[in-house]
Amino acid sequence: MDDRSLRMPSDDEIAAINTQHLIETPLRPADLLFVFGTRTDVAERVDAAVDLWRGGFARCAIVSGGITPGDHRSECAIIKAAMVARGVTSERILEEHRAQNTGENVVFSLPVIDAVLGLANVRSVICLGNSWTARRYPMTLHRHWPEVEKMLVTVDGFAIPRAQWHTVPEFRRRVLIEWDKIEPYKARGFIAEWPVG
Repeated sequence: MDDRSLRMPSDDEIAAINTQHLIETPLRPADLLFVFGTRTDVAERVDAAVDLWRGGFARCAIVSGGITPGDHRSECAIIKAAMVARGVTSERILEEHRAQNTGENVVFSLPVIDAVLGLANVRSVICLGNSWTARRYPMTLHRHWPEVEKMLVTVDGFAIPRAQWHTVPEFRRRVLIEWDKIEPYKARGFIAEWPVG
């Protein structure tokens, strides 16, 4: 069986991924920081969340993620505890403990956000997640919550410039897996085109 994630992408595919998938957005203070759960690079995720908090980029956060295999704690519990230990106000971090994938992160978090903040009161969100998943976070959010403005911050533990992802086999594998999900996920209605316009 051909594992497409192990391919060496062409120069054209590398350029397309760099410009269309591994995007960066301008940042400004947002109403909500949406921290997507993870099993990898947790320290980098927490560092970025704390930096955004301290920088005044979010007045409230939600951390979403279910039980991590091999651990009795949810991704949410692990990440929130680390954020609080670094000085983020516990009461300002909403919690979602069931999600097992990006779609569930969003679907399960929306009622939590609505109950505490009111979805209509949230006009802007910063999505925080893995670099290789990149725009799929805001694309998933856009599918379920199109009205809110979305910004994107991504992190990883690879010590190379982001545009050189294809030079490290594991980084390349992760990026290609996520890149290859975009069109099928759009076709199945899991995600929506973003950015728009």
